[in-house]
Amino acid sequence: QVQLVESGGGLVQPGGSLRLSCAATGSVISTYEMSWYRQAPGKQRGLVARFSIDAHPTYPDSMKGRFTISRDDDKNTLYLQIHSLQPEDAAVYTCNAYDPLKSVNFWGQGTQVTVSS
Repeated sequence: QVQLVESGGGLVQPGGSLRLSCAATGSVISTYEMSWYRQAPGKQRGLVARFSIDAHPTYPDSMKGRFTISRDDDKNTLYLQIHSLQPEDAAVYTCNAYDPLKSVNFWGQGTQVTVSS
């Protein structure tokens, strides 16, 4: 099974950018459907971006434009680039790996993104 560790969160001013990383060990992430989710206080966790096994990125309509998901197979790492951060982007961002053959989800511990001036 895969273990996921996120990093790259922190405090950023409105309008700034961040790149979040999700380093995987124990298994190769190219065999999983990889996703980023986020959860703000008092809100449900929601999908931010998904990277399919065949390397096709998809985004919910509400996330199109400022978010870019990518995968580095050599580093076995998933990334999320966020541009023009807004206060409403503040949340815990969590990496997810879904094994479609076994219908099993794996989650990281999350990384906090705070947007404030």
